[in-house]
Amino acid sequence: MLLVTGPVSRHMQTALLRTYEATPDPKWVIAVGDCAVCGGEFGISYASCGAVENVIPVDVVIPGCPPPPEILLKGLLGLMKNG
Repeated sequence: MLLVTGPVSRHMQTALLRTYEATPDPKWVIAVGDCAVCGGEFGISYASCGAVENVIPVDVVIPGCPPPPEILLKGLLGLMKNG
């Protein structure tokens, strides 16, 4: 499981792709927080790819800035139940 908690900067894009490719199956990617979900205040720019889903496939989206613990747990449990 990859838990990504922020926007993907351009210089970390390759590292995230390599980490995703090196993760054994089953692969689960969780975007946690508004920055990871939609890019937040960083958006897409010369230095930012924005949301995680712009770089790798995302299985679960947990919005919030920051998301409350109960929402985080609900997302993780939902992934394990349906995953």
